[in-house]
Amino acid sequence: MTKYHEILKKYWGYEDFRPLQLDIIESIGKGEDTLGLMPTGGGKSLTFQVPALAMEGVCIVVTPLIALMKDQVAHLRERGILAAALFSGLTSDEMNVAMDNCIYGACKFLYVSPERLTTENFLIKLRQMKVGLIAVDEAHCISQWGYDFRPSYLNISTLRDELPGVPVIALTATATPQVVEDIMEKLRFGEKNVFRTSFARENLSYIVKNVEDKENTLIDLLNKIAGSAIVYVRNRKLTMEIAKMLNERNIAAAYYHAGLTNEIKDRIQRDWERGVARVMVATNAFGMGIDKPDVRLVVHIAPPDSLEAYFQEAGRAGRDGKRAYAVMLASRFDTMNLRKQVKLSYPPMEVIKRVYQCLCDSEEMGIGSGRGHVGELDIYKFASIFGFNISQLNNALRLLNNAGYINYSPDQELASRLIFLVDRGELYNVQLRYPHLDPVIKAVLRMYTGLFMEYAVINESRIGKSCNMDRQGVYEALKELARMRVVNYNPQKKCTLVTWLQERAREEEVVIGKEVYDERLAEDTKRVESVIGYYEETEECRSKMLLRYFGEERAEDCGVCDVCRGKEKTPRMEVEMMRGAGGGRVV
Repeated sequence: MTKYHEILKKYWGYEDFRPLQLDIIESIGKGEDTLGLMPTGGGKSLTFQVPALAMEGVCIVVTPLIALMKDQVAHLRERGILAAALFSGLTSDEMNVAMDNCIYGACKFLYVSPERLTTENFLIKLRQMKVGLIAVDEAHCISQWGYDFRPSYLNISTLRDELPGVPVIALTATATPQVVEDIMEKLRFGEKNVFRTSFARENLSYIVKNVEDKENTLIDLLNKIAGSAIVYVRNRKLTMEIAKMLNERNIAAAYYHAGLTNEIKDRIQRDWERGVARVMVATNAFGMGIDKPDVRLVVHIAPPDSLEAYFQEAGRAGRDGKRAYAVMLASRFDTMNLRKQVKLSYPPMEVIKRVYQCLCDSEEMGIGSGRGHVGELDIYKFASIFGFNISQLNNALRLLNNAGYINYSPDQELASRLIFLVDRGELYNVQLRYPHLDPVIKAVLRMYTGLFMEYAVINESRIGKSCNMDRQGVYEALKELARMRVVNYNPQKKCTLVTWLQERAREEEVVIGKEVYDERLAEDTKRVESVIGYYEETEECRSKMLLRYFGEERAEDCGVCDVCRGKEKTPRMEVEMMRGAGGGRVV
């Protein structure tokens, strides 16, 4: 056994690697910058976790999603591997402890968001760490041509400056040939070094249904195909409406979108993974990091705006290798809506400039000031005061973000925070005078430190368990203490944060460059046309079309998509669907 096989066996219990995993791992082991292209569910995380465990030093993992960070850290800790994550919602003390553990060897993996890479405190701590590997997940985000370009990913170049000689592994499940080249250039690879496995999924049948009555078509699919399912919709309102409709038809369904609290999202996902809910109706916020191999069906109620997104979301079906189906429902209205959406995503320049000025005015920010300022934005109130359309406002903020003026972070969940406003003597008197508050005060003092000096992030549920109260009881007790001015208590909440990355500019100085506006508009238009071409096609194999989009020119007909089966005299697909996917009984 190689040292890599020993690590795999010790921590994950597997005897051998999947195809391509070991090739990528050995490349990293040689100290080579490496780009791995693997389909969704192909085991990308092992390709950096295993070599990192075989080498000295910390592995810095750059990833854009907090939920994915928490999920991977939890999985590593369950296996006895020391890992930590830095994300919004942690106190400075908590972040410092995590980074100090990396400095002193008590942590092997440190997950960070790309925004944090250039902060002064992180760079100071980084210079004291022994780093063995830099891992960049969702690497397509660094490419100007990637479908989910994030300017903050360009901050990774800072790591390369700070850590010369440390190899980089970049991973993605969705990259066109143009994006592949751009990733290696932006990450400053010493030499081009790409490992790719075919994105072909022999067990996954791609199906397009051109229908007007999508709800009844969905019901029909769920009645024909047994097992767990994901239904993707385009907005939050639809998640609730479709889930309600399914439950009324006796199909157990839950809904999921970015506006839910993390606690609710975690509970909903656990229920779905355990089979309490058979169907998850979700926006594209759902899916990253899920580890459910037996999803038999993924349905898109409407076509997404890119084949990259579709391929990634559809690929969450059938990870166990058994027959599964990815179904896109399309109607004559979808083509018009997709093209319209692209245009709406790029509001006129004068609107973008006005949003910027109103945003600065709302924070009473003068010309030449404001760099580093963080403001909390009530987007609906802001739109009402200044007369903006919500969709137009969101898109203007996104473009200002991409142009580097602000960091726009919608749907951030701020954890509960608490600080004592009285000294210990006064607090003791409160405990004597109000005995019903004493258990909560004692639990808080026992569980958290430094509360008389600075805010601490607290968890009401954990406090409740410590003093035999439910979460609501703890919340009410803390609110009472706040009314008495004993504490300052900021309960957990969802909000939108805006961080100014530059001093306020005059209106005539605000420039949205062509790489952010014109070129991205052209790319997004091209992507939408590729989606339209995909679902309007009636002659070419669906799988073949998708694989060619990602650079696999020699792909063969899959034989299991609706186009391939439609060419047969006796289509087997409907027969299989009636039997239930994977041979299971229809439920």
